[in-house]
Amino acid sequence: MSKEKDKDILLNQQIRASEVRCVGEDGTAYGIISRNEALRKAEDLGLDLVLISPNANPPVCKIMDYGKFKYQQEKKLKEAKKKQKIIEIKEVKLSVKIAQNDVNFKIRQAREFINEGKHVRFRVFLKGREMSNPEAGVAVLENVWGLMKDIADRDHEPNFEGRYVNMLTVPKK
Repeated sequence: MSKEKDKDILLNQQIRASEVRCVGEDGTAYGIISRNEALRKAEDLGLDLVLISPNANPPVCKIMDYGKFKYQQEKKLKEAKKKQKIIEIKEVKLSVKIAQNDVNFKIRQAREFINEGKHVRFRVFLKGREMSNPEAGVAVLENVWGLMKDIADRDHEPNFEGRYVNMLTVPKK
């Protein structure tokens, strides 16, 4: 659990409401009882009184082992991070005046990246007067796309970003 969320959770003596709707660890409803009585029940069971819903009328509290609850939440977060897939994006830079043999070399590199399951961003840098004709950059990317479409899908059409024309390709499913 994040540190900010920890501060929002009120335990035991921090709860200020005079009456609370109390729920046991196993889901047993104790009904609306005084805060002191709820604290006493939690103490008798050797557990904590945790404020779950402070905005309800009356506020809802649950009797539980807060340390165990917090541990399980952190364990769930770690497990979720393990299952998370990190997408790696490789970038291949081109220019408007690139020769075909250079394009073939760059395509060979990009194909290796795609086969490894990585995403590949092709970028054409526009220099000087090339900025007045950005369609030339799009034409280079369309040429590249013709050589890549058998093993990759295009994430989006070529688009302009400042001095660059970009195209993102992803491995075919």
